Amino acid sequence: MIMAPCIFCPPGRPRKLLHEDDKVIAFEDINPAALRHYLVIPVDHIPTVRDLKRRKEDYTLVEDMVKIGQSLLQRDAPGAVEYRFGFHQPPFNSVSHLHLHCFALPYIPRWKKIKYLSFGPLGGFIEADDLLKKIKPIDNNS
Repeated sequence: MIMAPCIFCPPGRPRKLLHEDDKVIAFEDINPAALRHYLVIPVDHIPTVRDLKRRKEDYTLVEDMVKIGQSLLQRDAPGAVEYRFGFHQPPFNSVSHLHLHCFALPYIPRWKKIKYLSFGPLGGFIEADDLLKKIKPIDNNS
């Protein structure tokens, strides 16, 4: 079976970037669900949250993704009702390239929040803070 190229990897990567460095890029979601809806993705192709492990490099990557998302939303939507950050988990992810959803709420229209609900062990949406707890490296020095 031939796999279609990832739309977040070159050459399909979005051209209008809000942020770019050697680890991540950020851009507007093409189908926004909130007042502001940005995606922050790693430059390297990581398929899903299930590919992240309890290791420092994965934890730091997600932590940096969140910080960049927070910075962009605070800059572009300082008066938002609330900010929210998280990831879809398989089988609910639409693109198989890790991407952090960054929302400046409210959802527009309001019913779009359904797409970003957690279904516990079945998957759905996982808050970035919960993912960070899950992949936090175990300190072997204690």
